[in-house]
Amino acid sequence: MRDVAIIGAYAAPVRKQAAGIRDMAPSRLFDCSPICDGAASVVLAAEELARDCDNAVSVRGAGLATDTMSFHDRSDLLNLEGSRVAVERALEKAEVAIEDLDLYEIHDAFTVMAPLILESFGLYPRGEGWRASVDGEIALEGRVPISTFGGLKARGHPVGATGLYQLVEATHQLRGEAASNQVPGARRALVQNMGGTGSLIVVHILEAAA
Repeated sequence: MRDVAIIGAYAAPVRKQAAGIRDMAPSRLFDCSPICDGAASVVLAAEELARDCDNAVSVRGAGLATDTMSFHDRSDLLNLEGSRVAVERALEKAEVAIEDLDLYEIHDAFTVMAPLILESFGLYPRGEGWRASVDGEIALEGRVPISTFGGLKARGHPVGATGLYQLVEATHQLRGEAASNQVPGARRALVQNMGGTGSLIVVHILEAAA
């Protein structure tokens, strides 16, 4: 996967549409990402071309995995097996460990998804992912900075554009262009996108230019 790089990245502002959203306990209004309009794009180039571009970001590895669509077909509703497999595949191709990454752009469409995703990455034991927030470890200078531009809940969830939005935001981090959202010294990032509440997971590992 090291022969591909992101040489351009852009994301348009999103327009949030909260009308019609209702609270559904235990998830309340602000626990749910607002479906919205938005656009994002990246420019991909072969490695030999990217060498001539300023500040290109390498795509070190990618992984894809699927799980059942229906929850009643899963043996454990709180286990994102597809996420675990996709991350393992991406890390293997990138030849890095999960601890070698500096930030994680995750598909946090609902508050409950963040701890479950971090557990699926192997960063926390099962049932302990919530500690990442309580202990401040998901902050910009924490051990596992996540969704550094606010994630799906704060930015909005333009569905088809969300995955590219995440890649754009990770690219800004690795280029040192994230301004007040910058993770200090960020060199490697994981970007995870999800469909069907864990039915389809795609993970990319990005690395800043040398």
